[in-house]
Amino acid sequence: MLGLPKGSLEESTKSLFAKAGWKITTSSRSYRPAIDDPELDGRFVRAQEVSRYVEHGFFDCGLTGEDWIKENNSDVVTVCDLIYSKVSSQKSRWVLCVPEASTVRSATDLEGKRIATELVNTTRRYFAEKGVKVDVEFSWGATEVKVPDLVDAIVDITETGSSLRANKLRIVDTLLETNTKLIANRKSWADPAKRKKMETIALLLRGALEAGSKVGLKMNLPKRELEALVKALPALRNPTISHLTNPDWVAIETIIDENVVREIIPQLKALGAEGIVEYPLNKVVY
Repeated sequence: MLGLPKGSLEESTKSLFAKAGWKITTSSRSYRPAIDDPELDGRFVRAQEVSRYVEHGFFDCGLTGEDWIKENNSDVVTVCDLIYSKVSSQKSRWVLCVPEASTVRSATDLEGKRIATELVNTTRRYFAEKGVKVDVEFSWGATEVKVPDLVDAIVDITETGSSLRANKLRIVDTLLETNTKLIANRKSWADPAKRKKMETIALLLRGALEAGSKVGLKMNLPKRELEALVKALPALRNPTISHLTNPDWVAIETIIDENVVREIIPQLKALGAEGIVEYPLNKVVY
């Protein structure tokens, strides 16, 4: 039984599983997905709740953020990190924010003030560790618009900071960084059959994420230019080299970071490469 995050991570999670080899389909109002694997069943629930349901055993494993595992103080097994989100492949941050014009420069300046956040327990621990007494209230959403009229500061999650800037907010401190994790119920993890399935899921999900930033590249090259190519293009490390029917030419195939392709292809062409083909990858498993 698999716990899947409903909401902002839903579509990116379904896309990740599709690249890993599992098709997850849902109707517009359904929380019960269809998964094309007879060994898997699942439910979509809010990411904030996944770790509790995994800990209690309703889910054998699930995907949720490290922030909600800590917020719920859930006793679970971390199977693997999966750094992805709805807009990027970087970690998100929970940050303490105040209006740009505020005189607040550190957490201690908020003594006796009111803080709004969805991450209540973590925020209370943060201020308690600093010895600062504040009133932390739960925010049901639209947290950015509550300062300065309703509260003095907020603790909110950000990936790029664009929403904070749009609402004229300034970051005072970072409480924690977070990313998605595959977690397991401890009893389920001790079951050899379930553990093997969860390890397979982890392996293929990691492979799908790794493939997201890479592409395959293949080409034909005059054999005499092979040494020059390897020296000139260190990004083409450990390429596969195959002989062609024409003994003066070789076929080369490799995997490289997608963001260097635009520089490498012109160099390959200058070295005499022909038939250069770039292709997307679904999984890269090391």
